[in-house]
Formats: sequence, structure tokens, C-alpha cells
Amino acid sequence: MFTGLIEEVGQVRRVQRVGANLQRLEISAKTVIEDLALGDSININGVCQTAVAASAGSFTVESVAETLRLTTLGRLQAGAPVNLERSLRPSDRMGGHIVLGHVDGVGSVRRLDQATGNTVLGITPPKSLIRYIAGKGSITVDGISLTVADVAPDGSFTIAIIPHTLAHTNLQQVRAGDDVNLEVDVVARYVERLLAAGTPSAGLTLDGLRDMGY
Repeated sequence: MFTGLIEEVGQVRRVQRVGANLQRLEISAKTVIEDLALGDSININGVCQTAVAASAGSFTVESVAETLRLTTLGRLQAGAPVNLERSLRPSDRMGGHIVLGHVDGVGSVRRLDQATGNTVLGITPPKSLIRYIAGKGSITVDGISLTVADVAPDGSFTIAIIPHTLAHTNLQQVRAGDDVNLEVDVVARYVERLLAAGTPSAGLTLDGLRDMGY
């Protein structure tokens, strides 16, 4: 589990395809490898991956066909900047929101308008995810925990990016037309599942959820 608070921006050092269904990705990093052990989970652009090798200045992960199909990891090239976060420890503060590193879909950047102290990111999500996205709700974009500002009638949404986030993530390199990994708030998925199953005895109703702030 992760928080969506990026620890550092690493750089892809090498991409190696092993057959048709496996990719080895070597990433240069400093902070996330300080206490990295083989088998540890690392969030790379919103995708939970397992470290299979590590050195003084880099680590390597292997991505299977399903990961390459559902995320943007298979499109990365050497030199690309990537957002990195180690998995959450029980003693850590819970900033951001609950992030699993399980990408729900790939969205398309519509715009990134930068002005002094006010940067707005606009994204078009896959149609299947629109129902999980709400104004003032949480969403993960390339591993970054962000708050939705507005949702348009067509399902596209905007996010206000503070200068700190822009300076410490790979959003500096994002341009209109780029694809980004999206993970919706896991709470929204569980609420949908519970409502679909019918849980009146638990008191879980739409009115009740509104009273709780959802």
C-alpha cells in the first residue's frame, strides 16, 4: 500500500524486452534504494512493482504482459522521468490517500496550463472510470495523490497542481496528448460493490453516505 506522496523522481536507465510477455526496467534512484531489499514493492508512475535487483544507484523490476497492457510502463524509454514511492510502513504518517498501485485505466492529458502559482491539469479518463470520479474526491495520477477540482459533463476532470507537486514529480514534463496511469479511490469501488450487493442492515445508503461526506 502507498500514499501517493512521491519520494523522488527517478530516471529510466534501461528497458529490456524478454520475449513477448516480459519487460525488465532498470531505474536510477537515490532515496527509494536507501533501504531497498529484493522483493520490496516500489510504486513506479502509479504501478506497484517488485524489485528483483538493486545496486548502489539503481534497481530493476520485471513487468508481465498484463501490466504492460493495462499501464504505460511498456511505453517508457531510456531517459524518461518516473515518479517513485516506497510502500507504506505501519509507523508512517498517512498523508495523501490509500493507494494500492493497481492501475484502473490509462487517461489522456487534455491540457496542462501553467501560470504563476496556479497550474491546472485536465484529463480525460476511460469511460469505465467516470462514475468513480467526483469533485473534491481523491484520484491517483501516475502515482501522485491528487484532489479532483471539477468534473465536466463528458467525464473529463481538472486538478489544481500546487508548485511543490509540480517541482517534485514528473508533471513538469507532461504535455497535452500524453497518457497517464489512473487509480480511482478504492473507497468508491467498495461503496459501489456494497450498494450493488444490497446492505440495508448495515445502514449503508446513499443518504447515509452523503451524511458521512462521501
